[in-house]
Amino acid sequence: MKRSAYLNRFDLDIALRDASIDPSNRPTQRMLAAAALGTDVEDAYFAAVELREAVEWVHEGVTGGKRKLATILGNETCDDYQRCLYYILAGRGVVLMLDDLMWLEELLEARGRLAGKLAKSGIATMPLVSPYVAAEPDGPVVRVHDDFVQGASWSADPTLSE
Repeated sequence: MKRSAYLNRFDLDIALRDASIDPSNRPTQRMLAAAALGTDVEDAYFAAVELREAVEWVHEGVTGGKRKLATILGNETCDDYQRCLYYILAGRGVVLMLDDLMWLEELLEARGRLAGKLAKSGIATMPLVSPYVAAEPDGPVVRVHDDFVQGASWSADPTLSE
């Protein structure tokens, strides 16, 4: 009898699955966790870090921040993962956006550290099945212009009045 590929293997996505249905997490956090399911351990983490840095730079007025964000959203050579993360949070307020991206970053960093420890120990993991069916964008991408107008969500955050 052939053994299943899922027996005696650790599921690296278990924390993401739990986070995606945990009612104590904000809906945006649950969506971010679900969007990261199946993504490559390193790619998912570094993509989240890069996106968080770009959002932070735009928020802080760092020179080149808008160009970095526009370049991420307009990248025609990568899958839609980073755009997916951004658009889950777009318009929700920059404080919430940064908080949720840092939350995801921590979750993905822990996932990566665990993956490394398991690999060093020779413990098998379940195969990660990417939810993205193509390595390139599926549809229109943002035009890369660093002179985009920042809407109200970049300065007026609803979470600050709580």
